[in-house]
Amino acid sequence: MQIVHSEAELERYLREAVQASPEHPILIDRYLEDAIEVDVDAISDGERVVIGGIMEHIEEAGVHSGDSDCVLPPYSLGEDQVDEIRRATVALARELNVVGLMNVQFAIRSDTVYVLEVNPRASRTVPFVSKAIGVPLAKLAALVMTGKTLAELGFTEEVVPEYCSVKAPVFPFERFPGADPLLTPEMKSTGEVMGIDPDFGCAFAKAQIGTGHPLPTEGTVFISVRNKDKRAITFVARQLHEMGFRIVATHGTAKALMRAGIPVELVYRIGMGRPTIHDYVKNHAVDLIINIPSGGDHAPDEAKIRRMALEHNITLITTLAGAQAAALGIRALRERGLSIRALQDYYKELRR
Repeated sequence: MQIVHSEAELERYLREAVQASPEHPILIDRYLEDAIEVDVDAISDGERVVIGGIMEHIEEAGVHSGDSDCVLPPYSLGEDQVDEIRRATVALARELNVVGLMNVQFAIRSDTVYVLEVNPRASRTVPFVSKAIGVPLAKLAALVMTGKTLAELGFTEEVVPEYCSVKAPVFPFERFPGADPLLTPEMKSTGEVMGIDPDFGCAFAKAQIGTGHPLPTEGTVFISVRNKDKRAITFVARQLHEMGFRIVATHGTAKALMRAGIPVELVYRIGMGRPTIHDYVKNHAVDLIINIPSGGDHAPDEAKIRRMALEHNITLITTLAGAQAAALGIRALRERGLSIRALQDYYKELRR
């Protein structure tokens, strides 16, 4: 499965797909660009429907939901959007006569809420939601399916925490030399971790620590992004510069940052001059890599950069939304630091 952005990329993929599987059809679909994806887990006893959790994906739609960081409760959605998601979830559960767990995936773009898919079953996010809200959803669903009602089980209202819980995927790329750690519609993660904190930035930073790729609080950041993200990345770069980071970037990204008044040092494309990002990595002179792929002629170089990040254990970010969340996480680490509390202490706040 692959996202293509041009006819040339489509033709190349079709040739490869036919060679790999000539007897099977090829499905071509279009996804919503620049949309926010939302996962919802709910439980129904056939009469009452209760939302278990509404999770906002940090990565945009187009990245497999299992490979996307997500946060509960949503951190950037408007209350009217969340209310529409709740309304649609309840309506779907009742229309489908669900008894047990149900997962719905939504996408939001330009204030319009779209339903991507509905699964009248448990999803991979149920353990995360259960841990975040302190409610054993799988156990309750099993009891509901044997004839119990949600009222009898004492779960009749959605639990909306005051704190943030962030789920981050764990990938096996280090074990596969030459693998490209690019996020796509195909799920590649083999596990997940969770960060929890009253502050979103701290929760995100804790989750990153759990993945084994912590966010740096100082040093050098390499930035290379596609044209459509150059304007938005300037806001991230400005935050990093204000926090004292040294910024290096490829030619197109460097020009955009310079025009925005952000100090930046130029690095060359591999094979086009010196220094290159490879030189920085070999000299242990880069602490964070933000590489949002543009594809096309740049794809081979971009893949090399991502593999270098893996080989040298440098924290890598490949989406704009991930870069924005990382900037918040770094600022939280620098200004507040991390605190540790037991899950049970968080649950006590829910029951006040």
